[in-house]
Amino acid sequence: MTTTVITNIGSLVTNNPALGDGTPIGLLQNAAVVIDGDRIAWTGPAASAPDADEAYDAGGRAAIPGFVDSHSHLVFAGDRTQEFNARMSGRAYSAGGIRTTVAATRAATDDELSANVAKYMAEALRQGTTTFETKSGYGLTVEDEARALRIAALHTDEVTYLGAHIVSPDYADDPAAYVALVTGEMLDACAPYARWVDVFCEKGAFDGDQARAILTAGKAKGLHPRVHANQLSYGPGVQLAVELDAASADHCTHLTDADVDALASGNTVATLLPGAEFSTRAEWPDARRLLDASVTVALSTDCNPGSSFTSSVPFCIALAVRDMKMTPDEAIWSATAGGAAALRRDDVGRITPGARADLVLLDAPSHVHLAYRPGVPLVSDVWRQGKRCP
Repeated sequence: MTTTVITNIGSLVTNNPALGDGTPIGLLQNAAVVIDGDRIAWTGPAASAPDADEAYDAGGRAAIPGFVDSHSHLVFAGDRTQEFNARMSGRAYSAGGIRTTVAATRAATDDELSANVAKYMAEALRQGTTTFETKSGYGLTVEDEARALRIAALHTDEVTYLGAHIVSPDYADDPAAYVALVTGEMLDACAPYARWVDVFCEKGAFDGDQARAILTAGKAKGLHPRVHANQLSYGPGVQLAVELDAASADHCTHLTDADVDALASGNTVATLLPGAEFSTRAEWPDARRLLDASVTVALSTDCNPGSSFTSSVPFCIALAVRDMKMTPDEAIWSATAGGAAALRRDDVGRITPGARADLVLLDAPSHVHLAYRPGVPLVSDVWRQGKRCP
């Protein structure tokens, strides 16, 4: 395997305090990184860098780990431009708009859906995202949910079964029968393609008892829980996520003190999705409250056609710093190591020996520029699994 040394890095975010300045992001100045195959082999001062087969001069630019987007919905067809336009003209967001995407997704071919996933993943990769999670949830039949996951698995290992996105329109008059389907025949068909099971625990979607049944059934099939929790209102989702040892409780917009205490005492990551608040003009999650309580926080895009149609983690970082009271250091950690924690991964989200060689160079001297220069395409080079992306 070929080794590559990337040298003359102005500032390097390692996410390992022992390698850097002692802060959580482990910042190193005047640094270098050696890649061996698909792994990081060495990280340290540029003056001490070992020889390698090839060399790449970073030209004083900043380097960060590849972003870990632990929450997206990319298996879909169509868009919801009219809905967005109406919302920006004064109509409130609710869970019901998902039905529009369900109809379009059911009508699409496998090739169309796969091409859409590839398109948005490539778009995200150009912006520095090197690890992707994505979900089903726009089919809501046994056949359509299974094919969504089969297609997702062609593009990523982080695949989530979300048959419980909303109650299928086909079961609008019998939600209990739909829960039975999601926990029975649909789960049987979907489990072979997925790592995770998710549920939208929210008014207009699934209540606490229904969510518990769905997540428990998924766990029995070997899928690990994650939860859409407390996005639109206060509810049981966050505490249910912690109780069931879910990897993440996602959204966390409306939290009681008991919700925060539960997150602080458990292993569940609070995944914040500021693109959704931006797109729906909703109340911002209070990241400061969570961080001050020592809750592990992740930042992700929630890329989907209805409530957060962005694949840009840099945009979400800028929102988190400006409107969610995060510092630039906290935001970059949450979008890399935090996302890795939300996927229970220790091989991504950091630039340390043994980690997967996912690395991003910024056309800037510091990671702070991601928030300091919002909307500017600062990602100049991306390495994913040791390969420099074209």
